[in-house]
Amino acid sequence: MSVSIQDFIEIDLRVAEIKAVEEHPDADKLLILKIDIGVEGVEKQLVAGIKEHYTPEQLIGKKIVIVNNLAPAVIRGIESQGMLLAAKDGNHVVLLTTERDIKPGSKVQ
Repeated sequence: MSVSIQDFIEIDLRVAEIKAVEEHPDADKLLILKIDIGVEGVEKQLVAGIKEHYTPEQLIGKKIVIVNNLAPAVIRGIESQGMLLAAKDGNHVVLLTTERDIKPGSKVQ
């Protein structure tokens, strides 16, 4: 399936910093991430199926790439306000992160 350049332009990819992580109370594979998106006083929450690949301690402070304008979804009873980007090769999963330090909210182009 192909998407037009206009469809792609509408996706708001941003850098976010993971500030806090907790385990989902009702799911073995899910973590709840609190992220800084670079807007004063605004913290977003993501629910992500990465618990088998990362511990909460490994995630705190990481700068990740997110889909910032994805419509919120409720995942196993918890609202997720975006989506992180990750790559998967068989059972190996890695988060898309920044090569160098950059402030949260920076637009991915």
